[in-house]
Amino acid sequence: MKIGIVCYPTFGGSGIVATELGQKLAERGHQIHFISYASPMRLEKYRENIFYHEVDVSHYPLFEFNLYTLALTSKIIDVIKFEKLDIIHAHYAIPHAISGILSKQVLSDTKIKLLTTLHGTDITLVGLEPAFHPLVKYSLDNSDGITAVSNYLKNNTLQHFKINKDISVIHNFIDPELYQRVDCTEIKPAICPNREKVLIHISNFRPVKRVKDTVLILNEVLKEMPARLVLVGDGPERGETEKLARELGISEHVKFLGKQHALIELLSCADVFLLPSQSESFGLAALEAMSCGVPVVASNIGGIPEVVAHGETGYVAEFGDIKRMSKYVIELLTNQRKWNVFSENSRRHAVDKFNTDIIIPQYEKVYEDLL
Repeated sequence: MKIGIVCYPTFGGSGIVATELGQKLAERGHQIHFISYASPMRLEKYRENIFYHEVDVSHYPLFEFNLYTLALTSKIIDVIKFEKLDIIHAHYAIPHAISGILSKQVLSDTKIKLLTTLHGTDITLVGLEPAFHPLVKYSLDNSDGITAVSNYLKNNTLQHFKINKDISVIHNFIDPELYQRVDCTEIKPAICPNREKVLIHISNFRPVKRVKDTVLILNEVLKEMPARLVLVGDGPERGETEKLARELGISEHVKFLGKQHALIELLSCADVFLLPSQSESFGLAALEAMSCGVPVVASNIGGIPEVVAHGETGYVAEFGDIKRMSKYVIELLTNQRKWNVFSENSRRHAVDKFNTDIIIPQYEKVYEDLL
């Protein structure tokens, strides 16, 4: 099939999933056309079946704000016409699905199908704003097919948007050949020079991720043992998180690495992955950690319980419950036998349930059914 994938090119979960989905589909013989305002972050290697089409946003003095939705629509129209696409796969409802619908309406004689994949904040945050709610509902009502990355997100969508069509749940995925624990002896001395236990968190540092909670958890852990917290990513909460670490007097135990590509090596240095989010539709970062044999301590919200098996691959607690999360972390770090079991369970759970070999055919089946 010829598939156009419309996505954000950034480090966020929707862009990562869209990019890796396209690359895996290309490996299976499909022709993939990425459409975005920049080349996706994880589109790192040349592949014969992958093409990238950049959206060019013109700047006119008359328009105070960039008209990205219309520019994206024009680019999608071009790619449909000249590449003879079968499917437009829009990741995130706003504006990608809207632009896909406009493209179909302009090309009224085309038989192209639009599949919209919901990733989370397009429903739980952006979609609930009064200004955007009607547009998100319109994009759902006029998509030929809809998928969601978790049962939680599917139920949330049905509850808030009252749509009269089926939503297929297709979980996010990992490549277990790529995401596996590797030798990290070269970087570990820099991460934990005194062989401390390592806690890690990876995110875009938005308030909903509650990154400051990871520092509060570390503060409790340090009362029991030497430890270090590694924070990967960047965003609006970074400054406040740095400030909190200084105020608690533990800044020397916190390492801010910013945005990084060496995630597998960093995860392989870690003992526990922290995900204390206030809202999480799936928890892709937790899945990547589990695939690298890192047990997860997370909040019991959204789609996280669909990923983290409590008492087997990690622990979940009420969001904001620092004491309980700290207790779980200390329990794992002080019991090597239990940590080994949880590490093995994490890897097995990730491979058995979220392997690309299991998930990618589910997308292919949806495409085939639409066509």
